[in-house]
Amino acid sequence: MKKLLLASALLCAYAAQAQKLSATERKLMASVQQHMPQTEKLLEQVVNINSGTLNVQGVREVGTVFQKEFDALGFKTEWVAMPASMQRAGHLVAQHKGKKGKRLFVIGHLDTVFELDMPFTKYTRLNDSTATGQGVNDMKGGDVVILAALQALQANGLLQDASITAYFTGDEERGGEGPEARADFIARAKQAQVALAFENAIDRHTVATARRGYSTWQLKTFGTAAHSSTIFKPAVGYGAIYEVARILNSFRETLSQEQYLTFNPGLIVGGSEVNYDQTKARGEVVGKTNIIAPTAAVAGDLRFLTEAQQEAARTRMRAIVGQNLAGTRAEIIFSDGLPGMAPTPGNQQLAGLADQASRDLGFGPVVAGDPGARGGGDVSCVAQYLDCLDGLGAPGKGAHAAGETINLKEFPKLVERAALMIYRLTR
Repeated sequence: MKKLLLASALLCAYAAQAQKLSATERKLMASVQQHMPQTEKLLEQVVNINSGTLNVQGVREVGTVFQKEFDALGFKTEWVAMPASMQRAGHLVAQHKGKKGKRLFVIGHLDTVFELDMPFTKYTRLNDSTATGQGVNDMKGGDVVILAALQALQANGLLQDASITAYFTGDEERGGEGPEARADFIARAKQAQVALAFENAIDRHTVATARRGYSTWQLKTFGTAAHSSTIFKPAVGYGAIYEVARILNSFRETLSQEQYLTFNPGLIVGGSEVNYDQTKARGEVVGKTNIIAPTAAVAGDLRFLTEAQQEAARTRMRAIVGQNLAGTRAEIIFSDGLPGMAPTPGNQQLAGLADQASRDLGFGPVVAGDPGARGGGDVSCVAQYLDCLDGLGAPGKGAHAAGETINLKEFPKLVERAALMIYRLTR
């Protein structure tokens, strides 16, 4: 009897959920579920291709896989090449022209942080709910969410009048230098009304109405080369490594408690001879323990919510760099990266749309997450031009690290939510 009552309760709950969806929307959700085996195969295919940003051939190979999928959906596809000097693969653009609903700009990226010289991890199911692999949630999983949602729409004849531009960049993880790297991206976004970005989802109840910006800094310190036994003496001073340690610790003590502001020294080298190759993100050093290091170098990033916050942080960092230990000097150079994506009423309205779609599907509420929980993303480049929402991609853990995973139980639900949102926006 208890089992019958439980089954009856579940059927009633499903019926109540289904009543919140139209007949067309219920068919759309059924298509997502029916196609999930093929969706996972596509994910496995692209994860098994190394596409670290500097692996130009690998990024293009992943782009070719997705290009074929967009072509099959009736999108007009093209490859936007970058100058050879930039050493980046370029970007995949797929356009579908229509006259109904909002003009959408859908954002993904083809590259990962895992370069060719790093250990390679293929797509591997760890259990019935988890798989691992390079870029499986950041963000090849998000790219596949986009395509799976569009495939479900196409299967039900719901793409015919939709206006959608899908833009998959090839260098999100390590953006090419110069304005041309995002010029075409920004120009096409300006023709749209709404941007939906599919970076990895923190969870299915959280989306991003704001993201922090990203820039880089390079710090160099200089001291007097001498025998180690003379360290601290007035004629010699403290050496380059003590000076770089002072500066980094002062950064931490002075700025580390400010909300939404982070600064990370990702690479440090110091010694008798130092070389930092920015292109390859590698440092080489020659030194001995009995020689006071004459030079040291640090490469790091800076993350912020607004331009004002970034500029204030840079000013304070420059002041710290200028207060040198005896016998040393230092210099810091800042390079612009991605702007911040500030929260706006339009962005919050899109979060409301995600919330409504999630509730109608029976998945529970959706809220805007803490901007401090996310770094920079391509969506920030266009946030000043149109309403934006991010964090719509694949759920998982460990992005940017060995063992990155995707939650395969939640994955279909986020595809369903994406398909429903795109459908409702394009009516």
